[in-house]
Amino acid sequence: MTVQQLPLSGITVVSLEQAVAAPYATRQLADLGARVIKVERPGEGDFARRYDTTVHGLSSYFVWLNRSKESLTLDLKDPRGQEILHQLLDGADVFVQNLAPGAADRLGLGVDALADRYPRLIPCTISGYGTTGPWADRKSYDLLVQCQTGLVSLTGTADETARVGISVADIAAGMYAYTGVLTALYTRATTGRTHPVEVSLFEALAEWMGQPAYYTRYGGTQPARLGTQHATIAPYGAFPTADGKQVLFSIQNEREWAALCAEFLERPTLTDDPRFATGSDRAAHRDELNAIVAERLAHSDAEEALKDLEEIGIACAGVNDVAAFLDHPVLAARERWTEVGVPGGTMQALLPPADLAGLPARMDPVPDVGEHTDAILAELGRTRDDIEALRADAVI
Repeated sequence: MTVQQLPLSGITVVSLEQAVAAPYATRQLADLGARVIKVERPGEGDFARRYDTTVHGLSSYFVWLNRSKESLTLDLKDPRGQEILHQLLDGADVFVQNLAPGAADRLGLGVDALADRYPRLIPCTISGYGTTGPWADRKSYDLLVQCQTGLVSLTGTADETARVGISVADIAAGMYAYTGVLTALYTRATTGRTHPVEVSLFEALAEWMGQPAYYTRYGGTQPARLGTQHATIAPYGAFPTADGKQVLFSIQNEREWAALCAEFLERPTLTDDPRFATGSDRAAHRDELNAIVAERLAHSDAEEALKDLEEIGIACAGVNDVAAFLDHPVLAARERWTEVGVPGGTMQALLPPADLAGLPARMDPVPDVGEHTDAILAELGRTRDDIEALRADAVI
């Protein structure tokens, strides 16, 4: 299937993007067939290209976030670079930027200025703490936002906090920017009205903090930090087995609790124990309950324990490291890996998680810095001499 047959074919996105949040949003638009023109600094490009060098010299972040895009290099401090950008915006549907606070306005790319000049363009702004309010001028990055939303205070063990091991604030913001742009495109198509989209990392992750926020506000204390254990459900978490591995399972309802007691723990009278009569009681007495579970698992290896739990209808799994995840039988059997081109070679990449029946995902190459600059400028009517002059002056 060609790009022209994908849902967002015909949609052009211009993005002044860097790092994670904005590139994640625009990559998902590209997955659906949108043309995404990624504007990068001449020479070095998006600084996320150099976060690490593990994938043929490129960073694992960059190859994850930037497939199926075109890379155009422009010096936007030069009026000639700004002129080229505005030529692109004149024919674009969406403009995405996650520049430093105030940078878009200084370049004449604020929401109001764009609305006056391009009434059908959908601007999408991704910021740290919003474009208004007392923290509008603060720079931010993922871990800062994890800390400010209280997420770090919930993550780790009783003795030590920990950051979430992926860029969860960036990912949250990228997802809301993506869905916001899709909504704005739909609204423009059905009503003719254009609505700018704004997402902040802080407010995106604040939404994901809803459950512990309400628990804390109305319960008076925040959920405890318990590693793989759950603050309000027990038993829930990873338990060691006789062979030194770990098995994770949780009890979600009274039917499962009764089955666990009778058929796995072989102690049916526990259902009548007042310490464990309800979910709240079990959470309040988790130490006693965990000791009972641990004693049972001390007599089984992981494979045996998982088999026994599955047979009585308890959701369970081993605790994988990343290498085991890469070899997961579900990914292999469902053919979720495919090959994508990257500068210097190819890589195995995961297909997008949302399958649209009859529409294969677009999985085009990850671009090199400025790889498409000449072709894009030629589309805009620039001659070879014009392009060489711009390159000689380091505008592109």
